[in-house]
Amino acid sequence: MRAAVANRPGPLHDVVSVRTVAEPTPPGPRELTVRMVATTANPSDAVTVSGAYPSRTTFPLIPGFEGIGVVEDAGRDVPGTARDLVGRRVLPLGGPGCWQQRRTVDYSWCIPVPDELDDRTACFSYINPLTASLMVSRYCHGARSVAITAATSAIAGHLAELLTEQFSLRPVGLVRGTPGSTVADADRWARLISMADPDWQSQLNAVVPGDHQGPDVILDCIGGAVGLDLVDALAPGGTLVLYGLLAGSPLPVECFDGRRGTRVEMFRLRDTVHSHPRRDLPELFTPVFDLQRRGLLHTPVAVRTGLDGLPGLLGTGVGSGRGKILIDPWR
Repeated sequence: MRAAVANRPGPLHDVVSVRTVAEPTPPGPRELTVRMVATTANPSDAVTVSGAYPSRTTFPLIPGFEGIGVVEDAGRDVPGTARDLVGRRVLPLGGPGCWQQRRTVDYSWCIPVPDELDDRTACFSYINPLTASLMVSRYCHGARSVAITAATSAIAGHLAELLTEQFSLRPVGLVRGTPGSTVADADRWARLISMADPDWQSQLNAVVPGDHQGPDVILDCIGGAVGLDLVDALAPGGTLVLYGLLAGSPLPVECFDGRRGTRVEMFRLRDTVHSHPRRDLPELFTPVFDLQRRGLLHTPVAVRTGLDGLPGLLGTGVGSGRGKILIDPWR
């Protein structure tokens, strides 16, 4: 079968190539064989392939943390409810491996996909929508004002959708001035502010209603030195939620000193999913699937490709602003 393989640690576009590899062996006692139907590329793939997690990453590695497939076979000890998944679509979680035509996965990591969702929608149900759903429910309930960095990103669009739908709250979007990038739905945002402007913090405070002196919550996927500015922009007692490191460096230690009663929360989807009881994992996706049925939390696609076309797209910026890459492993 065909697979996209990272031969060694490094940038995706330098180390990933497509080759013919052996078909997976028959499923182990607790495993399902999944024929991948669609997958995509995420920053988590780039970070993992870079070698950032040497203790849990071995090479050669088949990346791909997100995708959808059809269960073809089940191991002998797979229980009846999971055995019923044969012939049905699932999201195979638990680790990389979606950039190939077939893979085997422990049955407890396979999330059944509702029949009403098409493959294109369901392919993107995991990383961005689930992260957005969990963060909004965990950190934004009762917030009077919320700001979101990297507002033109796909996940920022999901966050704005959820805040307006669930709390009738339009967030403030913070952008870095990337040429050609725009938010998906301007009506869901109170205002967009460029962090390249020297007075962006004053602009942010001016948008916040009343005398709150800053947003109650800032959802940040950038990290790095700007984190200290974000903490200082919070209202007293506010919360900075860090869920990404696009800057490539951690928050300064001063962010955690509790100034003005502020606090920093670190949200990692992997930690949440891996610490959750496996039997309850499908319940995490119930709110996501319900919203997708209603036409929300849908991810725009910038380009479709087969596996052979994937290496040429990695590192080009495709999928970083105007939609994601949709990969058909059999194309």
